[in-house]
Amino acid sequence: MENNDFFTQEEHKQLIQLYKRLLRLSKDTLQKDDCHKLKTHLVKAMAEGTIPRNVFQMNPIIKDMQTAVIVAEEIGMRRASILGIMLHESVKYNLCGLESVKEEYGEDVAGIIRGLVKINELYSKSPIIESENFRNLLLSFAEDMRVILIIIADRVNLMRQIKNSPNEEARLEVANEAAYLYAPLAHKLGLYKLKSELEDLSLKYTQHDVYYHIKEKLNATKQARDRYIEAFIEPIRKKLEDAGLKFHMKGRTKSIHSIYQKMKKQGCPFEGVYDLFAIRIILDSPLEKEKQECWQAYSIVTDMYLPNPKRLRDWLSVPKSNGYESLHITVMGPEGKWVEVQIRTERMDEIAEKGLAAHWRYKGIKGESGLDEWLNSIRETLENSDSDMEAMDQFKLDLYKDEVFVFTPKGDLYKLPQGATVLDFAFSIHSNLGCRCTGARVNGKNVQLRQKLNSGDQVEIMTSNTQTPKRDWLTFVTTSKARNKIRQALKEIAARQTQFAKETLERKFKNRKLEYDEAILMRLIRKLGFKTVTDFYQSIANESMDVNDIIDKYLDMQKRETEQREEISYRSAEGFNIQQPTDAKDYKDDVLVIDRNLKGLDFTLARCCNPIYGDEVFGFVSINGGIKIHRCDCPNAKEMRSRFPYRIVKARWAGKSQGKQYPITLRIIGHDDIGIVTNITSIINKENNILLRSISIDSHDGLFSGMLTVTVDDNAKLESLIKKIKTVKGVKQVNR
Repeated sequence: MENNDFFTQEEHKQLIQLYKRLLRLSKDTLQKDDCHKLKTHLVKAMAEGTIPRNVFQMNPIIKDMQTAVIVAEEIGMRRASILGIMLHESVKYNLCGLESVKEEYGEDVAGIIRGLVKINELYSKSPIIESENFRNLLLSFAEDMRVILIIIADRVNLMRQIKNSPNEEARLEVANEAAYLYAPLAHKLGLYKLKSELEDLSLKYTQHDVYYHIKEKLNATKQARDRYIEAFIEPIRKKLEDAGLKFHMKGRTKSIHSIYQKMKKQGCPFEGVYDLFAIRIILDSPLEKEKQECWQAYSIVTDMYLPNPKRLRDWLSVPKSNGYESLHITVMGPEGKWVEVQIRTERMDEIAEKGLAAHWRYKGIKGESGLDEWLNSIRETLENSDSDMEAMDQFKLDLYKDEVFVFTPKGDLYKLPQGATVLDFAFSIHSNLGCRCTGARVNGKNVQLRQKLNSGDQVEIMTSNTQTPKRDWLTFVTTSKARNKIRQALKEIAARQTQFAKETLERKFKNRKLEYDEAILMRLIRKLGFKTVTDFYQSIANESMDVNDIIDKYLDMQKRETEQREEISYRSAEGFNIQQPTDAKDYKDDVLVIDRNLKGLDFTLARCCNPIYGDEVFGFVSINGGIKIHRCDCPNAKEMRSRFPYRIVKARWAGKSQGKQYPITLRIIGHDDIGIVTNITSIINKENNILLRSISIDSHDGLFSGMLTVTVDDNAKLESLIKKIKTVKGVKQVNR
């Protein structure tokens, strides 16, 4: 497998090591001629030399081999997935066809390659910006489970390899995608180890200082933490051995990302996060004794340490939809510290580490049923959502939510997200049941629609044929299915009411033998304060406006407009002057280019950082659909990039800044000397095209703090002004 042009010397060494490792991991699953055919194929691909490196200049074959190793070693996938990864670049760049792959390796491998190539094509169209492609990308994920697992592995590999890349912009984009798309996917599929790694690496690349601050604190407290874990474990170990249980135990420190999230949520420093680690008891139990021995271990732990009953999580009795099984308890350890203890078997631990791939091996086809439900919910969310941003938010919510399990009176089990209400349950059974739902009997007691359900509840839905969906239902349902169906029903009701109101108005006009002018009616609707025609007809439908009053107002308006037209006096053109508006300014040349080459989009300048012409800026798509322009060093920029990366669009200034004035507030701190304010204002007054709009000064203990608002053309003039103000004797600091 040598090709000196295709590999550097270092890459060639890597290739040999990876090839041997991949063979060792997959030899029991590969067919007789697979290795020989794959080797021949890859040599041909290298000789052609048409497979390019990515933006990080990674060798494509090395990158694919690294991904294949992760897929085989850390997820436990087999032949079709490994071959699909190694061959998909060749198909993508037309070095071989899907049909020839199908003939040589089988339909399974060809199907995976088809999915990977499709996803690569969508990525090339910038799915983060173009939301329809983004939507298609998510739907592609849902077509073949193995493709989802492969792209998660590929993103983990990419995140591991780019730490020294000089391409900061591309690394930031990859890291943000990892946090908001791939980590939630890995979480849902039970790949908790890879999920934590993606989140940690994303934090490392996007918030470098925060990451290393927590890492250094963890290193500094490691010895004390290890001592505490050992002291906590030792008495439990003895009791478990006395009970004759086979097991091993380990302490697991929380990921840096989860520690950071706790610090943010609780508003505390690192030292304030009390549950930095969890203890894991992993039992070597035969399948038929798993639950019995887990509960036995639970009994031993809770006899020794006081448990917190509110923090018991039982995923033994009813596993999560991703196959996760475990028993979580939080107990009061020595020194009054809360410690989380996770109890599971070797089988359960492998499923928790390797996710669905391990789950399939243990449970066969039946293990996929929960996942099918999830994929269907993704499709439904994406296909029915009104907006792409809303779809993405709902998608993330659905991924992260835990589940509750409730029963029908007949004993059928339904799975719902944590916080789901009676109404969510009704819609999960059937849309018509949800639309007619008036309440429910939960465990024999009558409850309202908004009642939240708990695991184990038995729920009987009550309905009425006169019930219809209400707008306030949207405020308390939590599932995307319920929300989408309510919106759809409300639209249908509104459409029917609007049509009925329109017919009523037309009939009233006919009864009074009047022909109405559509243009006058539109002007009347605007005058009455309605933003849309639909709102106007809705007011007739709900009887907040009387049809006869509307016709009387229409006739008044028609009469006034007729009289005004008759009174118009016509002047001759002689002596006619065009009056130029005094404040009109031509801003045509002062525009922003948003995303790639899009000009003329509506945008507003953010007030939190007041960007001006020349500043490095980016766009942020707000909830109402408009674009707000922020400076790249805006104090809110980090939060926006980490929480809403899919709303970020590139922006840059184009044209000229002449004619446009931007208001900027400067904060000045200095010694309270006589004449210092006069000197500052004098400098501003001498500048061309810079106006002083306002000034406020506060003096205290010989120091003054002043806020000046000026208007400037661009950031070059602003920087020049700031330098001049800094030269004034007594001025210590000038900040934007």
